[in-house]
Amino acid sequence: MNARREAPPQEKHRYILFHKPYGVLSSFTDAEGRPTLAAYIPVPEVYAAGRLDLRSEGLLLLTDDGALLHRATHPRYKLPKTYWVQVEGVPSPEALEALRQGVWVKGEKTGPAEVEVLDPPPALPPRPVPIRERKDIPTTWLQIVLREGKKRQVRHMTAAVGHPTLRLVRVALGPLTLADLEPGQWRDLTPEELRALREALRLGPGGKPARAPRGQGKALRPRSPRPSRR
Repeated sequence: MNARREAPPQEKHRYILFHKPYGVLSSFTDAEGRPTLAAYIPVPEVYAAGRLDLRSEGLLLLTDDGALLHRATHPRYKLPKTYWVQVEGVPSPEALEALRQGVWVKGEKTGPAEVEVLDPPPALPPRPVPIRERKDIPTTWLQIVLREGKKRQVRHMTAAVGHPTLRLVRVALGPLTLADLEPGQWRDLTPEELRALREALRLGPGGKPARAPRGQGKALRPRSPRPSRR
């Protein structure tokens, strides 16, 4: 799996990037016997910071650092998540703008998103199970950046504007990217990546909370006690 230990030796926690393949759960156990992270990552006591559903692919961050895990999944810190999304059809400018402004999903309006068309389409490894394509209906690749995380949010958003998601790949989480990882590969964060992630989550060296600038305390209070999930 090309596992490489790159985290600073003085770090007491593990911080792992994993390229989750299609058809693998974002957990280490499953009562139904479906493929899990245990088949790929032989590291005990690490947990995924957010999830990708069974049919989604791409970047997962796993760690045993509870403070960082909390911040990476809490809506207070608005860690951006970047997805490459193949949708059915060709979204109109109005559909793209609706995604940017927020759409109604199950009685709630999604927050603003950054949305752009990827042309040419991104070069990605083939999926083991081909996407469902319909004759004479083209597909479009979008890049969608979210700063919130509700269950299957991207799929619900594209369906709401009439363009079902056919393939979904998370390519970045804050400053972290898939980079050279192939599906099923993992590695530890580099010192530079870990430092950038802590800065994005307002954590100081060693994982201690960074002090907020004077006058910003109220703005940093959490608006919701619920953790962010995809």
